[in-house]
Amino acid sequence: MLIKLPKASDCKESDVTPESLYLSRRTLLGSSLAGLAVSALPRWANADDASRYADVDPGHAPGWFTEKLPQTKWQAITVKGEAITPFKDATHYNNFYEFGTSKGDPAQNAGSLKTEPWTVVVDGEVGKPGRYALEDFMKPYQLEERIYRLRCVEAWSMVIPWMGFPLSALLKQVEPTSKAKFIRFETLKDPKVMPGQRSDFALIDWPYVEGLRLDEAMNPLAILAVGMYGRELLNQNGAPLRLVVPWKYGFKSVKSIVRISLVEEQPKTTWQSIASNEYGFYANVNPQVDHPRWTQARERRLPSSLFSPNVRDTQMFNGYADEVASLYTGLDLRKNY
Repeated sequence: MLIKLPKASDCKESDVTPESLYLSRRTLLGSSLAGLAVSALPRWANADDASRYADVDPGHAPGWFTEKLPQTKWQAITVKGEAITPFKDATHYNNFYEFGTSKGDPAQNAGSLKTEPWTVVVDGEVGKPGRYALEDFMKPYQLEERIYRLRCVEAWSMVIPWMGFPLSALLKQVEPTSKAKFIRFETLKDPKVMPGQRSDFALIDWPYVEGLRLDEAMNPLAILAVGMYGRELLNQNGAPLRLVVPWKYGFKSVKSIVRISLVEEQPKTTWQSIASNEYGFYANVNPQVDHPRWTQARERRLPSSLFSPNVRDTQMFNGYADEVASLYTGLDLRKNY
């Protein structure tokens, strides 16, 4: 039913914002807090030990996930010279507006999300469309650990060890037609368990939608993730299936995916629809193109403290230029931000 293929890169570490009441991404990130970098370093025991990180709750992984762990390709891509963000920070400081607008809301509210059973629809301009139970969707793939930088458009960042498989493998399996130029991702819409979808917040027309150009989606760095820190994804981090595109701002990495569509026209994405002058379709990390209300030249790596700021220069394409810059040859990145 599906396939696989891989590649490589690297990563860093910096900040935390004190207040987590952001009513929208359009709220200015004022103060530059930063801080004390505490590392959650790999705890390598033996090849069968899935608990490879300190202070990580072992979780309650579904059977299909635990069956794949022994064959996982650990550290398929690693970070050099940068500490991995502690598990607690990565799982308790999140943007997932379906569960609330404050950074702590997803961890507090996402427990109501039921990820079993879960189905994923693949449709549109493909030769092999289908609706898959997640366990069937995942059967053909070996899990890989990819340690990537995550750079938020709000100018904070993390380093996270994801587990998943290359998006290109899925695309090769479903056979895009000659009309397929873009890929559209859709998140779960379930106001009963997602309080943010019941609120008056924003202007968001649920479900949350994101998209990539087909050649971007085929780049080996783009993955579909089902785990992190040696265990399954937590609900607040986009369980059970999320996109990770490390050279783009974090809002591109859509969470809790239920539909993947190959389309001919560029899809209108959620944040682009709300404020296209602030959040473009490409959303490539670019220190030379500022947000209208703050600089993107610097970032703050989580965790941090007020008295020991961990602020660093932002890298072009989040440090993955060697792997992805060729995708944008001849494209004006100030206009196509």
